[in-house]
Amino acid sequence: MSRRVVVTGLGGVCATGANVAEFWANAKKGYCGISRRTLTAEEYSLTLPIAPIDGFETRIEGLGRDMTRADRFTQLAIAAADEAIADAGVDFASGLGARTAAIIGTGIGGQTTIEQGYVGMMRHGRRPHPLSILKFIPNAPSSWMSIRYGLNGPAFAISSACASGAHSIGVAADLIRAGAADAALAGASEAIMTYGALETWKAMHILSDELCRPFSKNRKGLVIGEGAGVLVLEDHAAAKRRGAKIYAELGGFGMNADGKDMINPAVEGAAGAMKLALSGVGSVDPAAVYINAHGTGTLLNDPTETKAIRATFGADADKVVVSSTKSMHGHLLGAAGAIEAIAALKALHEGVVPPTINYDEPDPACDLDYCPNEARARRIDLVISNSFAFGGLNAVLAFRRV
Repeated sequence: MSRRVVVTGLGGVCATGANVAEFWANAKKGYCGISRRTLTAEEYSLTLPIAPIDGFETRIEGLGRDMTRADRFTQLAIAAADEAIADAGVDFASGLGARTAAIIGTGIGGQTTIEQGYVGMMRHGRRPHPLSILKFIPNAPSSWMSIRYGLNGPAFAISSACASGAHSIGVAADLIRAGAADAALAGASEAIMTYGALETWKAMHILSDELCRPFSKNRKGLVIGEGAGVLVLEDHAAAKRRGAKIYAELGGFGMNADGKDMINPAVEGAAGAMKLALSGVGSVDPAAVYINAHGTGTLLNDPTETKAIRATFGADADKVVVSSTKSMHGHLLGAAGAIEAIAALKALHEGVVPPTINYDEPDPACDLDYCPNEARARRIDLVISNSFAFGGLNAVLAFRRV
């Protein structure tokens, strides 16, 4: 019999919060962490709106000596994991560590290390740092977690662009359901605030030159952010035995591929992943559903996701409340699904829908209730977190009350 999987701990850091409490308080306020910044590399510079984490450098030494030598995306992941473990009150030394997984996704990996290394080699003839590979490999956060916390269960990275975080959480839950682990640290991290990385994103012509305005008619594109989110997942029966605080049950997980295009999203794929996730939670009252949308603010994503929600809920789609927190913290790329899962879980826990801020003008192609500009108290029994990635890769998480 498949085991039930619950969330017992949350940890996160992004432009709008140094921890989950700050992140959630700012989400309810509709606080925007986006601002115009200038990134440089030697004589090159680029000025654009981004959502960086200010002041994180002061926390790095406190993470331990090993982390002072790690790439920023690993440092962010460890900060989030430390918080999630403390929140869960879980003790891996009691024997649970032998059966705990660490599944941490990323879209790109150690971009800071890569760029600094290439600039040093090609501009100044410096040799790369001897630990460069260990710093930038995508599995660095999951490996460091297994070492730091004494975890001996499955540990690996998932890299599926913007679906990495949701895929990691869903796959980690599947490992627990299947009996391959009893608990897991699951989530994702991304840190690409470098000149070279942002120039490549700019070249795609999908970045906004101002704010991120998901679902609004005057939206101009996405805004890149950075951050990490980590969840503690446990077998429900074990969590109850130890008296753990339970945020929600991960009742459904849907993943598939559009199989059509690297860039243009498909309604059928997104709707199919949502229906797969909903198949795991049984009957649901649409009036008590909140969807944390992928909601990038691009011309293609937002109407496609709107149509996918309508294809999933039919005539009941108008009863569902939708919002995109990317309007506040930016698009965290591989980590988006992790930090947005935290927003969805906090919404479920408190009965508050975070707003889609910067929403100015309705778009006829985006005709759902997007909770514009102000948070809303609401009965919520089920939250859905959507993640739709380049390459047509879809991952949807459905959390319900226990």
